[in-house]
Amino acid sequence: MKRTVPLMIVMVGGILMILQYFIPHQISQTIFAYYTDWTPIILAFALVLGVGSLTRIHSHKIRRKSKNWQYSWAVLIPLYLMPVLAHIWPGSLSGGMDSPSIFHFIFMHVQVPIQATMFSLLAFYIASAAFRAFRAKSALATVLLLSAIIVMLGQVPIGELLGKWFPQTGLWILRYPNLAAKRAIMLGVGFGMLATNLKIIFGVERNWLGGAGK
Repeated sequence: MKRTVPLMIVMVGGILMILQYFIPHQISQTIFAYYTDWTPIILAFALVLGVGSLTRIHSHKIRRKSKNWQYSWAVLIPLYLMPVLAHIWPGSLSGGMDSPSIFHFIFMHVQVPIQATMFSLLAFYIASAAFRAFRAKSALATVLLLSAIIVMLGQVPIGELLGKWFPQTGLWILRYPNLAAKRAIMLGVGFGMLATNLKIIFGVERNWLGGAGK
């Protein structure tokens, strides 16, 4: 039953969702609207399960004094502190002076600086990866290096000073070769998602069942 019931729910729901796109009938649209109305309820239960699972995992780490267990407090305290503060002192989410919000204050002075720091560090990692990737060790790497240089120079004022063909050539690379490769990748990803979804709907792929799938 642990495998059969979830598989049947996924199969029936998946087939109905697919059919409503190809059979524009009032019955299929009604079924789709009915399933859509259930989505917030399912998401609410999923949120409760996710918070419970996260709490259980980190509480076990804290009790067992596992490696880096101190960071578990950094996960659990904000996880429960922010909703409590939002209900006790809702104020205004915009943080206006007429209705101050401690929720907004913590978000702007903790969350935003953390995000800015992470993205700032990510920029250095991207630059390092680009430097390693742009080494002209082969013909394809040389093409990649030249294309990157032309596109980058075409996006800054100094490129136009060096030659008017830099912006035009950079724009041509972005519009044609780059866009063609991007569409090919998106098409491949789309076919991969379709194949994976069909395997899940018809019960071929069962890893999502976890322990129940064994």
